[in-house]
Amino acid sequence: MMRSLVVNADDLGADEARNEGIFEAIEAGVVTSASVLANGPALGDALSRIRALKKKDVSFGFHLNLSQGTPLGEGHRLIVGPDGCFPGKTAARELLLQQGNGDLEEEAAREMEAQFLRLRKAGLDIRHMDGHQHVHIFPAVAPATLRLAERHGIRWVRLPEEPPPSSAGRLRREEAALREEAEMFSGLASRARVHFGESRVMRTDAFRGLYLKGRLSVELLEDVLKNLPGGLTELMVHPGRAAVDAGGPFSYFSTADRWAELKALMDTRFRDALVRQGVRLVSFPDA
Repeated sequence: MMRSLVVNADDLGADEARNEGIFEAIEAGVVTSASVLANGPALGDALSRIRALKKKDVSFGFHLNLSQGTPLGEGHRLIVGPDGCFPGKTAARELLLQQGNGDLEEEAAREMEAQFLRLRKAGLDIRHMDGHQHVHIFPAVAPATLRLAERHGIRWVRLPEEPPPSSAGRLRREEAALREEAEMFSGLASRARVHFGESRVMRTDAFRGLYLKGRLSVELLEDVLKNLPGGLTELMVHPGRAAVDAGGPFSYFSTADRWAELKALMDTRFRDALVRQGVRLVSFPDA
């Protein structure tokens, strides 16, 4: 079976440093898709870069955000803190794990619609959808995610379900914490799978990237390609440049790690491994 890979860069619009790195990888042909933050401080810069892009074999998606920054919808009571902003990663996770809270689900759905419409009104061709910190597959959000995708004709929605690496080796404490986080997200995706089964939206045959967060290297990319299953796989990456001003709601993670991911993707060994393993780089199909 043919093996095809979508290399998707998350967080386009987070800041200009992140945008710069993502588009460097797009121009080099090693990133084939990117997910856009509708409430990102650098959304305008991202949209300008997209409009100026000459490459046609790149897809763009909607990166739903319910955890950081300022919402686009009005009148929220449950999904924001006292300052009117999203409550942060940890608090958002605890909140969105709830099931059966109709008011919470309605608020999240309204904000989701507002963010999608911001991108649609800007003229963005939205082929796929995923979530900042995977909020789109949390119990309070997953059904509304798929309803929005069906209503607006978004063909692809990320299901970040990924088997753990066969051998983790000895992990530093922070790597072990990242592994636990990856296992949590994959478990949530497994539970959300039932909603995908009832929907007309599509998902890739496989997903990779949860276990690469904060540690992506050429060697790990080569290992991903070597063990890639047949069909279409999405590889989630977070390349970029390090932000000079780390004061914004997203710039605090535009660190040297983003630059390390960019260098790994741009390394000729990654391209050589694609050829050697017979893996074809593609964007999300529009049908």
